[in-house]
Amino acid sequence: MTTPIVKRSNQSGQSKQPERANSLLLASRRFAAWAAEITLVVTSGLIPFSIGVYADSRSDFNRVPLNPVLVVTERAIARPLALPVSYGIRNVAWPTNILWTIALLAPVTLSWWQLYLLAKTGSTIPKRWLKVRVVNEQGRPPGLGAVVIREGVGRWTVPISIAYLLWRYSFAFPNLGLFIFLSLLMIVGEGIGLPSRRGRRALHDQLAGTYTIDATRPLPSSLLANNKQAQSADGNDQAEEWQEGEELAAAETNQSPNLWRRIQQNPNLTLFGIGLTSMTAVLATLIGTQVYIQIQQSQRATEEINREQSLELSNQWNSNSGATNEQRQSTILAMGGINHPQSAKFLTDLLVSETNPSLLDTIQQALTTVGPKAIPELKNKNQFLVSELESMGSTATQERELRQGRLQRNQRTLNKILSVYSGKIEGVDLSSTQLGQSGTPGSSFFNLVLDNLDLSGVKFKSANLNQASFKGSRFRDVGEDGRWDTYDDVMADLSQAQLQQANLTDANLSRVLMNRTDLSRATLNRANLSNARLYEAKLNSAQLVGADLRNALLEKASLTGADLGDAKLNEANLYAARLGRATAIGTQLSFANLMNTDWQGADLSGAYLDRANLSNANLRATRLAGAVLRSAQMENANLQNADLSLADLRGANVAGADFKGAILAPSKQDPADQFVETPDLGSVSAVVQGVDFSKAKNLDPKQIAYICTQGGIHSSCP
Repeated sequence: MTTPIVKRSNQSGQSKQPERANSLLLASRRFAAWAAEITLVVTSGLIPFSIGVYADSRSDFNRVPLNPVLVVTERAIARPLALPVSYGIRNVAWPTNILWTIALLAPVTLSWWQLYLLAKTGSTIPKRWLKVRVVNEQGRPPGLGAVVIREGVGRWTVPISIAYLLWRYSFAFPNLGLFIFLSLLMIVGEGIGLPSRRGRRALHDQLAGTYTIDATRPLPSSLLANNKQAQSADGNDQAEEWQEGEELAAAETNQSPNLWRRIQQNPNLTLFGIGLTSMTAVLATLIGTQVYIQIQQSQRATEEINREQSLELSNQWNSNSGATNEQRQSTILAMGGINHPQSAKFLTDLLVSETNPSLLDTIQQALTTVGPKAIPELKNKNQFLVSELESMGSTATQERELRQGRLQRNQRTLNKILSVYSGKIEGVDLSSTQLGQSGTPGSSFFNLVLDNLDLSGVKFKSANLNQASFKGSRFRDVGEDGRWDTYDDVMADLSQAQLQQANLTDANLSRVLMNRTDLSRATLNRANLSNARLYEAKLNSAQLVGADLRNALLEKASLTGADLGDAKLNEANLYAARLGRATAIGTQLSFANLMNTDWQGADLSGAYLDRANLSNANLRATRLAGAVLRSAQMENANLQNADLSLADLRGANVAGADFKGAILAPSKQDPADQFVETPDLGSVSAVVQGVDFSKAKNLDPKQIAYICTQGGIHSSCP
């Protein structure tokens, strides 16, 4: 008998191949739709932001303060990402304010619109284009609640939070590039999904109970059990193609339950969990309240003891008028050891009223022991004495000299406290305090000396610090994270302070707020002023040799007669600043914003002005010999009688620039001059090569001839 040969069917293997191919195709379309969604959101903000940046670089618009909403948003973003924050006044072109506000609102609006479409129809615009649909377990659009969980929690909050924690508490902090890399890695990992009964699903789909399906194909078989009408009348296993709005039944019984279903199935366990959580919360509240009450009681008891000791010592001082100096000194020192405002007030008043030199030294020592807590009382007394002196006028009298001596003692005590507690005076407020020379006849001869100290976080706003010495002192600190240029950097406030003739050599003033500060004739050689805020500051005749002013804001500042030799002002903002007769030999001004600046009579020999914006700048009678002006924007600049010999103008935009009387060619060397040696004219023939002078103004025939022979462009060139 012949045994029949039975051939095994390979139908199941063949069916898996199209299914796997369809799965890969759907995954690629899902990724493309997600990328398109992100691109739309980013582009909606990037386009108006870029236009705003361009408008801000133009000199045609009036400048206004930055929108407060943008300032708050900037700080809110900068803080968790450890980015530096620009404090103080920041002015931008008025269209920029509007465009940047649109750049903030447009992505938010577009994101919510896409979420709404996804909730109501199951598809965003890109998903609709790519035939991708999101449905719930009944095959319907997921709804707004599920979409918020899916996108807000699963897709973004969970992966970004994990990436942030890994970044913040690792060696990578505060490298923003590594945080972006970690975030993308987590987002991609979350999107790949985890295995489940119904195949691999992304975490955000599992959290929201949603499924991402191909809108061009029938409803997947895993969801057919939820549809009572899925089977056809003839009993075939083939389901009808899924259509939007069709009523589908509840989930199958063997399906993995979600959180709500588990709660319904286990009510006793749920009640136990709620009760345990409630009891824990109540117990924690009671313990916390009791600890807080005990701490408050202890503080009140300590304060009461200190107050009683202070009153006892002050009464003892008043009753023992016949006590010896040693006894009075011991009383003063004991008063300095009491941690109570009453003792600081008593010692501050005593510093003014006492005349015995030995006791005055003891009082100062006691106040120094009290430390920064005595500064508020000393500040109040300082302001009181200053107002008294101002009311007495400038006439030298015995009474005025008496009050002047009291003010000097007050100032010396403040000086000593600041010196002793260097680095421990963050938040100390010395606003409107007189600690410098007033400039009036018979004024205090006290000079504040705070060299090589840590003054970060001190508020010197509107304080008089004239002729003070801050050589090598630091006005900023790294903050809690121990890293420079992050959101928690501690910075002093020197806005509107008087610092005339002050010595700030080698001082660290980076990012410090100095708006409208008077630094006339101050010495700032080699000082670090990078990113400092110097809006409308006065730096007339200041010494800034070798100073670092990169990215500093000097908008509308006055630097008339200042010495900026070898200073670094790369990317600094000097919009409408006044720099007449300034010395800027070899100064680095690359990429700086110099629109509407006034340099009349200044010396910019050898300065680096490549890619700087000099639109509408007044460069009349300036010396620009050997200056680098490559690719500089010089539209409508005033170059009358300027010396541009040996200057490199390649790539510069000189449309509308006024060259009346400007010197383009170096003069021939005098044979009798043995000490000055200039290069041969042929060696500088490329300084105007390729530069278009067609729209330049007031070029004379000699200038045009030089331009044409040196490779420049002009309509008169043959």
